[in-house]
Amino acid sequence: MEPEYDVAIIGGGPAGSTAACVLAKHGRKVVVLEREKFPRFHIGESLLPYSMTAFERLGVQEKLKAISMEKIGGEVASSCGTRKVRFYFRTGFKLAQTKSYQVKRADFDKLLLDHAAEAGAQVHEQAQVEKVDFAEDSVVLSVKMEKGGEECGIGPSVKTIRARYLIDCSGRNSVVGSHFKLRKPYESLHKFSVFAHFEDVPLRDREELNLTRLIRGKDFWFWMIAVSETRVSVGLVVDTARFREMKKSPEEALEYFIEKSPEMRERMQGARRVSQVYSISDYSYRNSRFTGERWMLAGDAAGFIDPIFSTGVFLAILSGEQCADALHEVLQHPGRKAEIFRKYERNLSRVMRKYLRFVEAWYRPEFIEVFTNPVEHLNLVGAVNASLAGNIGNSFALWWRMEVFYLVLFLQRHMSLVPRLPVLTSGE
Repeated sequence: MEPEYDVAIIGGGPAGSTAACVLAKHGRKVVVLEREKFPRFHIGESLLPYSMTAFERLGVQEKLKAISMEKIGGEVASSCGTRKVRFYFRTGFKLAQTKSYQVKRADFDKLLLDHAAEAGAQVHEQAQVEKVDFAEDSVVLSVKMEKGGEECGIGPSVKTIRARYLIDCSGRNSVVGSHFKLRKPYESLHKFSVFAHFEDVPLRDREELNLTRLIRGKDFWFWMIAVSETRVSVGLVVDTARFREMKKSPEEALEYFIEKSPEMRERMQGARRVSQVYSISDYSYRNSRFTGERWMLAGDAAGFIDPIFSTGVFLAILSGEQCADALHEVLQHPGRKAEIFRKYERNLSRVMRKYLRFVEAWYRPEFIEVFTNPVEHLNLVGAVNASLAGNIGNSFALWWRMEVFYLVLFLQRHMSLVPRLPVLTSGE
């Protein structure tokens, strides 16, 4: 039987929507199967400047401006309140993009999914993929549609969809990853995160609305991201073992660590929680492969490193775009599939290794000691800034500066190149 679609995509988040839009713009017949109904709450509200090129390509810049807060940089502070530093993307090393956005993910994800449909992708929400079968020339999906699907004109409650290729963008519980047992945890990153939205968060100055703020403690850190003029996303990350030892609920843990951190206690004085408290644990992993004979993985279905530095949505958009371009080329030149898939695997693996190194450095105490004492030599500050903006290129000038930065962190571990932080509130 001839496949009815060129590409089927499981998941309508940023990776799936990006891939669908790009493929539709290429003139490919594509279907998106999203198990939830948008909008729905999600975390990961800070976007990186290097995603702006993709947004321009998708044609969503004006729509995005209408629902977003502008992001011009970030602030890193110690939880004891003794040190803090702000950085601005405009000072990053040879940055082509110097601004981005902070968004409510519910609005952002719906915008991208709706835009993919407008571009020509067929989108089904509340469509749960229950089974995947791989044939020699196609992929067959058994999909359970929401009850009432027949009346909505999307077929029976259980539908079979056949496509030439599959992009799995189904998130951390990857359908294909689970099918082939590909998941590999990052052993150095067993973390627990708890987060919620707050109103009436006091501002020290208006610029705080346009900065992603990170508050670092000894064995925990917070993020604060303004997603509107009045609403702030606040999240806590601690070691999973530490959270279990506390024997507290997620709500109690969030309140406890805010109270134990002088910086957060001041920043949250009078704030009012306006969402439920969400939590997630042991979310750092990658799959051992990103491609197969008839499939590709993108976004969190490929892997997720850590919420720090906002790499999740960035990697989702990057991998979704690259998957779409790769499959468009494969459909044009089937004989080059192995080469094209290898290139995608290689590129995504390189980017994930780069950010894994950065993330692991963040969790060492010398990172905040060095970062909050910036000394401008060799433009190292600009290089770190560029990496935080999403510059993943192979520029030698950026590479060697980052290597020097890691060397400085290593030396700070063994000698005091910059003043030590005498107290990093641990909540113990």
